[in-house]
Amino acid sequence: MTTVLIADDQPLQRFGFRMLLESQDDMTVLGEAANGSEAVRMTAELHPDVVLMDVRMPGLDGIEATRRIVAAGDRTRVLILTTFDLDEYAYSGLRAGASGFLVKDAQPEELLSGVRAVATGDAVVAPGLTRRLLDAYAHHLPPGPREDAPAMNPVTDPRLAVLTDREREILTVIGQGWTNTEIATRLHLAESTVKTHVSRILAKTGSRDRVQAVILAYDTKLVKPS
Repeated sequence: MTTVLIADDQPLQRFGFRMLLESQDDMTVLGEAANGSEAVRMTAELHPDVVLMDVRMPGLDGIEATRRIVAAGDRTRVLILTTFDLDEYAYSGLRAGASGFLVKDAQPEELLSGVRAVATGDAVVAPGLTRRLLDAYAHHLPPGPREDAPAMNPVTDPRLAVLTDREREILTVIGQGWTNTEIATRLHLAESTVKTHVSRILAKTGSRDRVQAVILAYDTKLVKPS
């Protein structure tokens, strides 16, 4: 059973999400939050598998709420809900630690599959779309913790020093939007081998999912916005 917390300041929107989620045999809604502060508090109390997080809420917004939930180190994963598929808030949400994002006008099946994917540790943003999103907004957002620091050599950057040459190569192409199938074909590897490498990259770098690995590739300058 996948447990979900809905965070949205619109009561009708929360009602719609609840009706959809609770129509599924494998999902249950633990609660509803009307703003970011409530979302943080209720996540700490209820420990849901997934938080459906609206971006624009009064008081503490969804981005900061996501950042606090992730920083708490709980197993809860955040799925950002945004109005536009190339919304700058989506990038901010991913950078804050969200496991993906969906547009609010997504089909019900997309929302349900997204919740299931995030609950199992996958990212719901297609790799290519993630790349386009980061490229579009990388220069329009406040710098991250390290973006204003001198660029480091990727080989000596402490966040990458734990990786083998092959793992660093695969992290680079993940950042470029390659799927596992594309990596396997272009690098002449078995897809099972690629999956093993990806799992090791996530574990070694402390990345929660593939989206976070893409962001790491950008932050460490393995990949640069086009």
